[in-house]
Amino acid sequence: MIPFLDLKAQYESIKDEIMPAVSETLASTQWILGDQVTAFENEFAQYCSAGIGVGVNSGTSALHLALLAAGIGPGDKVITVANTFVATVAAIDYTGAQAVYVDVDEHTLNIDPGLIESAITTQTKAIVPVHLHGQPADMDPIMEIARRYGLVVIEDAAQAHGAEYRGRRVGTLADMGCFSFYPGKNLGACGEGGIVLTDNPLYAEKIRMLRDWGQERKYHHVHKGFNYRMEGLQAAILRVKLRHLDAWTTARRDIASYYDELLAGSDITCPWEQSNTRHVYHVYAIRVRDRDRVRQHLDKSHIQTGIHYPIPVHLQAAYATSRCVSGDLPVTERAAGELLSLPIFAELGKHEAMQVNNVLRSALKETA
Repeated sequence: MIPFLDLKAQYESIKDEIMPAVSETLASTQWILGDQVTAFENEFAQYCSAGIGVGVNSGTSALHLALLAAGIGPGDKVITVANTFVATVAAIDYTGAQAVYVDVDEHTLNIDPGLIESAITTQTKAIVPVHLHGQPADMDPIMEIARRYGLVVIEDAAQAHGAEYRGRRVGTLADMGCFSFYPGKNLGACGEGGIVLTDNPLYAEKIRMLRDWGQERKYHHVHKGFNYRMEGLQAAILRVKLRHLDAWTTARRDIASYYDELLAGSDITCPWEQSNTRHVYHVYAIRVRDRDRVRQHLDKSHIQTGIHYPIPVHLQAAYATSRCVSGDLPVTERAAGELLSLPIFAELGKHEAMQVNNVLRSALKETA
């Protein structure tokens, strides 16, 4: 079997580094926040060239608190996309604000900057671009529009650890950048975790209080806050993994390039890397006709695949409204029926990628 993702292989390669870090943290009894969290916040911020990092318990919490720190609340509107994991929109909903969807670029599947301005109203307060699959959104025109209209921009970088746009790492391209450390991410914890990056000390200070019950200091609650604190064990593990992230990214990019080479000339549309970006391939998502039958063929050959995401958020029962219905986001909806994510992880061998290619091409012949 070729797995879609092999976390066990990753763990085996670094367990001799992880276990001492875990033991040290357990012995310290600093299991919530503490020195390991502070160290990871600083190291990840430095890795991304950000001023400040504030660790939290998930990527969803990072988005939620970033929005609250920016003053987003009931009656406000936030522009984002529907081809994302539901957490992007859920975080907006948690604040009482309303998500306003913009369609995506046909090639990158990231938010189309040319459609943003027409979606802005007097109630619009923020834009949340998603760096989908590990490819940065086109941030310069997004930021130019935001500055003209006085909008806050919060990057959803949950899939894009180490990705670059015009030589700058994502998470530092806007007012705040939010990351998830869910285990399957390019930089994943052994559990949940997240972080907000910013150069604004006022945002950082508010997020620190909000993650810890709104406390300015112990038992002095100046905001209605949350229990969104990062655990020391997860921070200790992430500090170990961060040292390997660049090597893992290089390996992912090599596999992606090999897939590009193998699939050239087929009826498959491979991921398109924008020339001014560095894609980190959290997901290698092809676009293919008759996607579900092709996937079944791969499954029968014991090749695991994924679909990111089969139902756009605006068509999900929990978030469906009359403001955005089927047909309103044609590129998003068309892509949702065509995207198929192939196995990609740092330990994947070229012989396995070749096997994926061979079975995939056979599937295409059978479904032609």
